[in-house]
Amino acid sequence: MAEMKYNVPNEQWPEHPETATLEGKNKFVGFWTFLGGETVLFASLFATYLALKDSVPSSDHLLAADLFHLELAFVMTMLLLTSSLTSVYAVYHMRNNNFSKMQLWLAVTVLLGAGFLALEIYEFYEYVHLGHSFRSSAFGSAFYILIGTHGFHVIIGLIWITGLIIRNASRGLSVYTAAKVNTAALYWHFIDVVWVFIFTIVYLLGVI
Repeated sequence: MAEMKYNVPNEQWPEHPETATLEGKNKFVGFWTFLGGETVLFASLFATYLALKDSVPSSDHLLAADLFHLELAFVMTMLLLTSSLTSVYAVYHMRNNNFSKMQLWLAVTVLLGAGFLALEIYEFYEYVHLGHSFRSSAFGSAFYILIGTHGFHVIIGLIWITGLIIRNASRGLSVYTAAKVNTAALYWHFIDVVWVFIFTIVYLLGVI
């Protein structure tokens, strides 16, 4: 009964519940301001990586073309892009006041994101055993800082969405929770966009 207390009847449900309140509008504006700073952060990390990607201690040291496996990177990319699609489904059902399907697609998003993170950890483990570590070269440092920073953002996103799923289970769906779900979904999309740039600049260009 506590869940239904916060639910809004369909006939009273706004078309865009995430911005139906002043708090929701403030979250939306504040989030895009936050993204501006995040964009500058990743732009700096990309620039650092591009400047140092060929900086290795000797000619026989492993370079990107010797290390990267495009097949693994492609699977990771598909997992993350699919998770972005499932978060769209979650927002779609949120806007249609369908609580159970919103929760379902949020859970699927978390599972796909966790799969991506598991493969990234495996990738790091493999590279370290091949001699490509954070301290092995300037290339290694730039690589792990860039990919690691993105991975940290993925962890934050997973914790965020998981926390929303747990809280929503008791609060139900309202314009209050809708704003939170929408903000988390936008954050997840940002993570996915950054990964597309990583896949292109780090992996594709590194192998080619």
